[in-house]
Amino acid sequence: IKSQAEMHKQILGMSPSGKIFCLYPEEFTYKEMKPQLPAKIQESNLTNMVLFLKRMDIAGLGHCDFISRPAPESLMQALEDLDYLAALDNDGNLSEFGIIMSEFPLDPQLSKSILASCEFECVDEMLTIAAMLLAPKLRLCFKPKYCFSSTDYSNEKWCRDYFLSCSALRMAEIIRAELVEIMKRIELPISEPDFGSKENILSIKKSLLSGYFMHIARDVDGSGNYLMLTHRQVAQLHPFSSYCNTRRIPEWVLFHEFSISEDNSIRVVSEISPNLFVELVPQYYFSNLPPSESKDILQEVINHLSPVSTMKEEQKTNNDNKENEKFSQTPTEQRCIIQ
Repeated sequence: IKSQAEMHKQILGMSPSGKIFCLYPEEFTYKEMKPQLPAKIQESNLTNMVLFLKRMDIAGLGHCDFISRPAPESLMQALEDLDYLAALDNDGNLSEFGIIMSEFPLDPQLSKSILASCEFECVDEMLTIAAMLLAPKLRLCFKPKYCFSSTDYSNEKWCRDYFLSCSALRMAEIIRAELVEIMKRIELPISEPDFGSKENILSIKKSLLSGYFMHIARDVDGSGNYLMLTHRQVAQLHPFSSYCNTRRIPEWVLFHEFSISEDNSIRVVSEISPNLFVELVPQYYFSNLPPSESKDILQEVINHLSPVSTMKEEQKTNNDNKENEKFSQTPTEQRCIIQ
């Protein structure tokens, strides 16, 4: 960036004597450098900002006086993502679900996961996961039968032993407490903790998928080259991922974030099954995915599951018909009809 290079030269130029050497990569010259860094709003995901503007009842996003106007395509993508997350109604306004999502100062996908955890009864665990994701520079480790608490001063040694940031864990604890207060304020249920059971792990994955179904990638060659479903961009697991230390690389993963600056890596990943994905993904989102081998595999899973669903519907219809036949043989005055 030219502006940064000029600033460094001015700082170093304050020295009364000496020479300044400006070193740049061989593949480009100073003339090819960008004059200045682009505004963050022009490169960031705008979903959270659009949700906030919608909540403030600012409907005409195209007429907002942005200091640095984002690309129209980015605004449209944000609106499309909010629609996939069921945050908008048919008129493009916030739905009741979207209004609740806007109560959380979080990424809409994470808010959706927390709200979904109310249905799957794993709220306590999802609040902890959300707080850990928001805490800065935090490496995750788990020590059985040990719970971190900022009031326990032995935690600092424990954090050093396990290469964790004690300050980041304290921040995660504060964030979690704030999320709990929001849940209580809007009167959402908080389920009892049940971390570790198979049912609980499945419920957590379902909650995460409910919000992050747009963050799915598949290992296309068995060597860790993941192709993202939405943008068909190739990425690798982040070197800090625990999966990098195992011999088995998962085929299908859900990821929290994708970083171009870190060698196209996906961070904070969880293994999922195609069956679980097709169970929770909105159908209109799946139909809009670009053609790919991964989409074909998922379509086969859907086709395989469809006959089972059809048989259940037929069985339900037959049972209903039998009930109707039984009622038709009963005198009218002896029937109880509930509408």
